[in-house]
Amino acid sequence: MPYRIAGIDVHKKKLVVVVADVEIEDEYAFERRWYGSNPEQLQRLGEWLSEQPVEEVVMESTAQYWKPLWETLERYWKPICEKRERASRMSGTLHLAQALSNRGRRGRKRDFRDAERLVKRLISQELILSFVPDAEPRLWRTLTHTRYQRTREKVRLQNQLEALLEEAPIKLSSLVSDLLGARARRMLKALADGETDPAALAALADHRLRATPAELRDALGACTELNPVYRRLVNMALTDLQLIEQQIGQLDQEIASLLRQHQDAVERLAEVPGLGVDSAQQIIAEVGAQAATFASAKALSSWVGACPGEEESAGVNVANAPRRATVRCAAFSIRLPMLLSNAKGASSKSSIVVWCCA
Repeated sequence: MPYRIAGIDVHKKKLVVVVADVEIEDEYAFERRWYGSNPEQLQRLGEWLSEQPVEEVVMESTAQYWKPLWETLERYWKPICEKRERASRMSGTLHLAQALSNRGRRGRKRDFRDAERLVKRLISQELILSFVPDAEPRLWRTLTHTRYQRTREKVRLQNQLEALLEEAPIKLSSLVSDLLGARARRMLKALADGETDPAALAALADHRLRATPAELRDALGACTELNPVYRRLVNMALTDLQLIEQQIGQLDQEIASLLRQHQDAVERLAEVPGLGVDSAQQIIAEVGAQAATFASAKALSSWVGACPGEEESAGVNVANAPRRATVRCAAFSIRLPMLLSNAKGASSKSSIVVWCCA
């Protein structure tokens, strides 16, 4: 009985598709097709794969261009394939192969040859396959990644604002622990609005600030002759920060709404020293609420890249350091090792130390 597998070399505007029966003992006879990457062409591709019929599809993870193809096949081709008569356990399976594991010899790169190599290496188990969750967890990931980017943008703007104040020179960051705190913002807002009296600016601080009024007046002394350009730049930075904080708040609400049914898991995970609600939400978005995809804790640890690899030569394994996360992780989860590393550093500062080993 024929068992057909499709290999797809993904590009921005075009898809290179090959299909072959892999049950034959002779050289595979590939059928070749070109398709566009717009929604209509993707749907036609799904219909053609159903007509073949194709049991499995393997595609290359080229940038972000594989995502529309994956979603279309998941929606149109996969249900038809799974309901087909005499469907096997692997029928309707989509595979995402990391591009590095499908690299051919230099000077021998051809589009159809790359697609054929995907099929051959999938059969011989030479591809590194990425973990792609279902549609709903992918939406969680998109939101948590967007929040992560907005948070990084906020940190970048804070550093930019501090550099601007040092250039002015306004030495406020030397006296306040948080340049974006309520006390510092009141002074910066008044400074941006044109206040030139250091005493008036210092009066905006409350008694909880450790700096004395004399120290604040000295740090803000340059405001008397401050160039108006600096005031406008400070105002722009404060406006951008306010917008980013509003966006982060909206993302927090979206994530909390989508993860409401897994709130118990979020709360339990947030109790781990070094983690919080944001970190717990990001972990659940990466591996799922129950991490059911992974057969064991060892499998999860290996996928994250938190355990040593194997570099054996002459009977000696020299791999002592954990493997790079990008080697085993899909494009979605590169940030998960960084998150766990930060959590480890935070937990080491508390009175409770949690050791996780696989």
